[in-house]
Amino acid sequence: MRLPGLPGATAAVPEVMSVSDESDRSMVATICPYCACGCGFYLEVERGQARRIIPRSDHPVNQGALCPKGWASLEMIHHPERLKWPLRRTADGWERLSWQQALQILADNLRRIGDTRGPDALGFLSSTKCTNEENYLIQKLARTMGCANVDSCARLCHASTVVGLRRSMGSCSVTNPLSDLANSRCILVIGSNFAENHPILARWVLQAKEAGATLIVADPRRTPTAWLADQHLPLRPGTDVALLNGMVRHILDQGLHDRDFVQRRTTGLEQLRSSLADFSLARAERITGVSAGELARAARAYASSPASAVVYGMGVTQHASGTAGVEAVANLALLCGQLGRPGTGILPMRGQNNVQGACDMGAMTEFYPGYRLPEDPRTVQVFGAAWGSTCLPARKGLTSMEMMDAALFGTLKAMYIVGEDPICSHPDQSRTRQALQSLDFLAVQDIFMTETAEMADLVLPAACWAEKEGTFTSAERRVQRIYRATDPPGEAREDLWIVSNLARTLGLNFPYTDASSVFQEICRRVTIYKGLVDLGDFGGFWPCLEPGKWNEILHQDCFPTEGGLARFLPATYCPSTQEPGADYPLLLTTGRKVCHFNSGSITRRTPSLLAISDHLVVEMNPEDAAVLEIVEGDRVWVKTVQGSASGYAHVSGSIPAGVVFMPFHFPATNRLTGDARDPISHIPELKAWACQVKKEV
Repeated sequence: MRLPGLPGATAAVPEVMSVSDESDRSMVATICPYCACGCGFYLEVERGQARRIIPRSDHPVNQGALCPKGWASLEMIHHPERLKWPLRRTADGWERLSWQQALQILADNLRRIGDTRGPDALGFLSSTKCTNEENYLIQKLARTMGCANVDSCARLCHASTVVGLRRSMGSCSVTNPLSDLANSRCILVIGSNFAENHPILARWVLQAKEAGATLIVADPRRTPTAWLADQHLPLRPGTDVALLNGMVRHILDQGLHDRDFVQRRTTGLEQLRSSLADFSLARAERITGVSAGELARAARAYASSPASAVVYGMGVTQHASGTAGVEAVANLALLCGQLGRPGTGILPMRGQNNVQGACDMGAMTEFYPGYRLPEDPRTVQVFGAAWGSTCLPARKGLTSMEMMDAALFGTLKAMYIVGEDPICSHPDQSRTRQALQSLDFLAVQDIFMTETAEMADLVLPAACWAEKEGTFTSAERRVQRIYRATDPPGEAREDLWIVSNLARTLGLNFPYTDASSVFQEICRRVTIYKGLVDLGDFGGFWPCLEPGKWNEILHQDCFPTEGGLARFLPATYCPSTQEPGADYPLLLTTGRKVCHFNSGSITRRTPSLLAISDHLVVEMNPEDAAVLEIVEGDRVWVKTVQGSASGYAHVSGSIPAGVVFMPFHFPATNRLTGDARDPISHIPELKAWACQVKKEV
């Protein structure tokens, strides 16, 4: 099966050769380091070098297929720009250090600032690219130092999912395996362009369509995902809540909801009904730009199908009303009883390979490992006893966004950033840069000299995924092992080694020798991982309380809430922070492209992907382009109240008039986005900003 518009999405799987000792070749099983689908492949290693990728035809997620990024993932391993030695900034440039020197400098600065200004003057950013074991240790390091300020880039993509689904249903993850989409009879996709962002997912959606399923795609652009749709709902950016509320209200008005499911397994229906009293289809049409008839058609298709699923992504979550968007998705699924069965469910598609695992491990300031609340006295009691610490913070600390605020205000004095590049990934790039410059001390641990690393006082070289062991947890809650295939370059080390040795330098009890010893502790301390002691070839799903016994489909009998009931939560629609006007007449939205990934620090160093796309594009409608006298390929300037950036015009009828699209894989894009945030999850508004576009002269 070949995916439309995706070069290299499938390929013949070569036969795996037998390995002889004489040839010094080996085949090492691992997991793709890009998105959160969790695809499996082998690395063929010869004389210590990873030479070839061979997809696993027996892997249940990808069945021998890989997307372009997966095929190109080899190119990052032996890249000449990999960081190889610890470096300290001096007046004359970078000075090479030994690991003993580097760890002592880092420990001395964290201890000095923590002792003089208190632990709240420290900030830790963990990484959704790191293993579960490494994320567990990073948050443990922060909290055993008394610091509650530990977060990750989950804040920027699915913090609203974690908060919204947990408030509604008690669990904050995908409810069904990705492959279960093949059993769906109706699939609603909103705010996700999976054909580019998670191409392997398209395999299961296409199987469902071949079996007669209806595919509905709500997206402002006619993306490759929308090309596959039976019904495309081209809503205005930032109006997801209005669209979903309109559908929910129509389902209630027409009596299309699952009365038995609602009565037995939910609470709060009347509050929801009351909140939608003035949310007619006509109002939803005025807000979204999608006709009332099309909204009604989509609502009927979803509600009447015997098995409907919702797939959503950052088009829903990355808004100042992101939590409301997630809760609106939950309301729709609960109202129609589309949960707990094959082919149903809610699938929030995570962007990075271990976003789910990082959240599970407590790399979010709201939660200790296993989503235990810091305010609950039992949390500090349990982890304090387990970790031998009497100073664990019994409070939520600062989010990654709030850490930047605190740095500007002068209350946050030092940051230890592992595998994150906030200069490129955070909104309002100039403000983020100013915040990091305000710190007394900044340490960055990464595989490349990112824009954030260039600002650091101390840079630590980390191993990439092929150079370490541990586990990743995919979007579908599948926990899988990765194995070391090759050595890191120069003096680079695994994040687990670095963090453990830093902790020991600080005098903390971190008696870990390898990833296995950390994972054993995770299974003891994180209840949902308790039974995952033997992961086998393809891993296991959480929750797993006994070895080999896990639930692939959640919420079959009850919800993990007090009383076992899910809650309807009124989702309030709020207009975007910035609406177009005379000075800024267009609406900018951002997203991913198939050949690049997140901040681009890896894919912009990958030659095979750069050969397909090597520059920032500004996608705009032909009508807007004609008014501005812009043609395909012109260099243009995009300006918002936050800043300006230049790119190359791509004139396309796939985007509606009045809307401009830019991929966020290039640093310039986040010069344009601002600091508005969701008040509940603190996720930033990244999907809707008023802008102007001018041709460069």
